[in-house]
Amino acid sequence: MKIHKLKSTITIPVSLEEAWEFFATPRNLNEVTPKHLNFKILSEVPDKMYQGLIIEYKVHPVLGIPLHWVTEITHIEDKNFFVDEQRFGPYAFWHHQHIFKAVEGGVEMTDIVHYKLPLGFIGDLFGGWFVKKQVEGIFTHRTKVLKEKYKF
Repeated sequence: MKIHKLKSTITIPVSLEEAWEFFATPRNLNEVTPKHLNFKILSEVPDKMYQGLIIEYKVHPVLGIPLHWVTEITHIEDKNFFVDEQRFGPYAFWHHQHIFKAVEGGVEMTDIVHYKLPLGFIGDLFGGWFVKKQVEGIFTHRTKVLKEKYKF
């Protein structure tokens, strides 16, 4: 029953305020999520996230099979970090930290995801490599989208 960890860091050439504004708006998740996942937010979401916000999604990660996913924004420190945690969905455990830091030339954004697959050893044996590639692919796609959006 392994807890997996993925860390992704990117520096984008925008102000801390602009980066925070973009990522603190739940509807913008659609823009940075790979199209093949058919990601759709099901719940009404506000213009700005807040601690305790529950967001429902539908995602199709494997063979077009739809999965229901519910996350909660559990921690927020304005323009510094926020955390989303799965409440219901495809993982046995999901904890995702989004960290923002002003640096020379822009904002360093670091994502740290800890996740555990369902079914313990069997889940890791049959899905570990595949899920790791899926999660890495989401961040690779996001980097590509941000490079296009901010021209760097």
